[in-house]
Amino acid sequence: MPMVDMPLEKLRQYEGINPRPGDFDAYWERALAEMRAVDPQVELVPSEFQTPFAECFHLYFTGVRGARIHAKYVRPKHAAGPHPAVLQFHGYTGRSGDWHEKLGYAALGFSVLAMDCRGQGGRSEDTGGVKGNTHRGHIIRGLDSGEDDLLFRHIFLDTAQLASIAMSLPEVDPERVGAMGGSQGGALTIACAALEPRIKRLAPVYPFLSDYRRVWQMDLAVNAYEELRTYFRQFDPLHQREDEIFTRLGYIDIQHLAERIQGEVMMGVGLMDTVCPPSTQYAAFNKIKAPKQDIVYPDFGHEALPGFADRTMQFFIEGFLQG
Repeated sequence: MPMVDMPLEKLRQYEGINPRPGDFDAYWERALAEMRAVDPQVELVPSEFQTPFAECFHLYFTGVRGARIHAKYVRPKHAAGPHPAVLQFHGYTGRSGDWHEKLGYAALGFSVLAMDCRGQGGRSEDTGGVKGNTHRGHIIRGLDSGEDDLLFRHIFLDTAQLASIAMSLPEVDPERVGAMGGSQGGALTIACAALEPRIKRLAPVYPFLSDYRRVWQMDLAVNAYEELRTYFRQFDPLHQREDEIFTRLGYIDIQHLAERIQGEVMMGVGLMDTVCPPSTQYAAFNKIKAPKQDIVYPDFGHEALPGFADRTMQFFIEGFLQG
């Protein structure tokens, strides 16, 4: 079997090497308390794009630190009673995508909520306000200001807040909500289900934001992880603060959140992935205690995985529309 990382049998046993901060659980309970104290001030604005069978809205809410967050919201027009919903999260630097991409699920009777990450390619706001470096990426945004100011802390909380808002909508059945996404979207899928454990099914694909030290150890701090290398080169060229930096990044390392997940997981993995190395993905997957399965593509890297989108739709149909 081809590989750029460990053999598959070792991947399925790998536990990760990035430090887990000693106060990790207290950190996230404090963060969730901050989120719950925010009045989300949810606003629905009809979109210029509409269809005969689904209504399309721009959904806005206020997240932590006062940022207005945007999501596309598509709901079926003629659903009989509360129906399931799926949350969609996009890749790094991207956006929530076009409306038509949500219509397959709407046609099945799902509501769809697709979030724009703050400060990336969509309409969500990045309120900023951190000390130190903000160049070349969101992983290191707030790193020198303190762990409570890490930008991905706020983005992870946005996903949980969006899930809570979805579950509070009168047309949505809160017992039938799922999440999906690839790369950064895969990481946010895991973070969302960890911080909002009522998520019942989740389908992450080659999740990003996991086991940072392993990425650096493999000399793969390039492409999506380039900011790690850039940060060290510019701010700690002798790596005198290496332990401190990787420990602080541990607060936003999804492998340490994964054990909180209660929903059923189906994860897609390409064993030739040099953007999000397989071992970093399995560092998170192996910590999940809920029912789970990995769908392995031996010859594929960080790219479209043939058939996985169909598997994902069937996964949600089986979980939420059948039985």
